Amino acid sequence: MTSTAVTHKPVRWGRVAVHLGCLAALLVMLYPLAWLLATSLKPADEVIASLDLLPGHLEWSNYSTAMEGVNDVSIWRLLTNSLLIAGGAVLGNVISCSLAAYAFARLRFRLRGPLFAFMIATIMLPHHAVLIPQYIIFNQLGLVNTYWPLILPKFLATEAFFVFLIVQFMRGLPRELEEAARIDGCGPFRSFFQVVLPLTRPALITTAIFTFIWTWNDFFTQLIYLFDPDKFTLTLALRSFVDASSTSAFGPMFAMSVIALLPIVLFFLAFQRFLVEGMASSGLKG
Repeated sequence: MTSTAVTHKPVRWGRVAVHLGCLAALLVMLYPLAWLLATSLKPADEVIASLDLLPGHLEWSNYSTAMEGVNDVSIWRLLTNSLLIAGGAVLGNVISCSLAAYAFARLRFRLRGPLFAFMIATIMLPHHAVLIPQYIIFNQLGLVNTYWPLILPKFLATEAFFVFLIVQFMRGLPRELEEAARIDGCGPFRSFFQVVLPLTRPALITTAIFTFIWTWNDFFTQLIYLFDPDKFTLTLALRSFVDASSTSAFGPMFAMSVIALLPIVLFFLAFQRFLVEGMASSGLKG
């Protein structure tokens, strides 16, 4: 009879420690979300008095109160306003930033280098530094208390970060594709829309995701330009909810926060595959 020796692999305690550290970091990052979900189901007195994560009593009426909205404006109207502004910002950034990036990455024109450097320098410019001049311009045009100040700048390629992101992606695409299209009679615009733009999809999806999240969570700019409660977004409604319902309505406020968080989570989950692809690929496969 022959016996087979069973070999045991040594335990790599370093890898175990790394996994435990990652798990601990994950729990720390997920705790605020768990706290938000739990607090949205707590009674008002328990929100302030208790430090327990799990509610002692489930207060489902917080969500029914949040669904009623604030200032006689339903939550569906607030949600529609938020989607309109975020959707317009996404459309504007994708169109304008991709066109500007194509000009900087593929076309040859005078002062291209200085103009690109000037555009990159605007990334370091604080948003608050240009807010007052922009407000004066939109006020003179009669566009204050409308959605145009929140959407129109996105169609002018004002987000230098996304222009730079798409430029770097386009520079990784082979020029032979455009040269072949040029031989077939395609001009710059046709080459852009039919050759370059489809290959830039991962970068465009990344731009859309971050634009949607940043615009959806924007509070300060919306607070400056929007006065009418009928035009408020969910972000502004959270503040107005406290003002209208007194400081004891923490439960409905957190319930509305959960509702406001859902579109961001769904949007990210729907396009996360393209976000990873944009970070990992160079624009071509095979």
